[in-house]
Amino acid sequence: MKAIEEYKPELEGALPKDEYFRLTRDEKTKTIPNQLLKNFANIPSDFTGDLFGQIYEYFLAEFARSEGSKGGEFFTPRSVVRLMVEIIEPHGGKVFDPACGSGGHVRAVGHFIEEHRKELKDAESGVYVYGQEKALETVNLAKMNLAVNGLRGEIKKANTYYEDSFGSFGAFDYVLANPPFNVDDVSLNSVEKDKRFNTYGIPRKKTKGKKKDAGKETVPNANYLWINLFATSLKPKGRAGLVMANSASDARHSEADIRRTLIEKNLIYAMLTLPSNMFYTVTLPATLWFFDKAKTDGSILFIDARNIFTQIDRAHREFSDEQIQNIAVISQLRKGRRQKFVELIDHYFKSGMERLIGTRKCRTCLGTIARSARR
Repeated sequence: MKAIEEYKPELEGALPKDEYFRLTRDEKTKTIPNQLLKNFANIPSDFTGDLFGQIYEYFLAEFARSEGSKGGEFFTPRSVVRLMVEIIEPHGGKVFDPACGSGGHVRAVGHFIEEHRKELKDAESGVYVYGQEKALETVNLAKMNLAVNGLRGEIKKANTYYEDSFGSFGAFDYVLANPPFNVDDVSLNSVEKDKRFNTYGIPRKKTKGKKKDAGKETVPNANYLWINLFATSLKPKGRAGLVMANSASDARHSEADIRRTLIEKNLIYAMLTLPSNMFYTVTLPATLWFFDKAKTDGSILFIDARNIFTQIDRAHREFSDEQIQNIAVISQLRKGRRQKFVELIDHYFKSGMERLIGTRKCRTCLGTIARSARR
């Protein structure tokens, strides 16, 4: 670990050297590091793809699942992140996650760019990641996530409500995050004059606070602070995606005023309702919000995905790869890219043919498909 930190100075202080040292001193656990190294020694030297990134993400997911609400604070399920990235299509540039957790969103951006590199042609394909996270332990997780996935970026410890480490106003091509829901202790006095949060309106309580509490008032909840932040952090042609509590979609009073302003400014591109049990912290369904500052028409795309999921255990669900592509292609069709739909159908047809070739009834199946195609 010391050698790694010398090679990658940005990881200095982030690796859990003390934890591994303790493992080696305890009779019950001292063989674990050796066993771990043996497991890694079995990885073929000619492996392709982001294998170490997948290994790291697997351990994060298993830890989040075992820790319940505590683990879910830093981890957004991979399938949800992948869907968000497929819809906002980050083809390079500056990416901001103001509640970055363990860095799953930024990893997904890098993965998307690699998968779609052929489509980019002469377009900018590099990405630089900026992340803020208030817990130091989670900051370290995010730094390691960037390192194992070969991504460039900066992760800083900061409370986004009160700190702006990167001068975020109008600064980013893409913004992605899964911020905390319904936080009710943010000081109104600290945010109401901050252009990151007040450009489209500040969430306020229905009744004015008492004079004796002047300066101590809080926002009713911070959901619309985050929604404001996403909209104000974008460049003129920027796009954003965030996870938000369902209650924000029809919140009233000052929050309804903010939502109306966002619609009138033509910033909201799409809203997608997720199934329940997709997260480790909450069982209620959430909604994905998408912003596009380059949008030219006044319509908003609504997708009801509440009944689209794959059950992975009794308490948790996820999207399969096919479900992610099927939902994302709706956005592609909305943008008039019919060829994307045709390519997806061709991919499914080819995959089905390849599976059929290995079966005994291959000829009969192929004949049936051919007759169907002719009809």
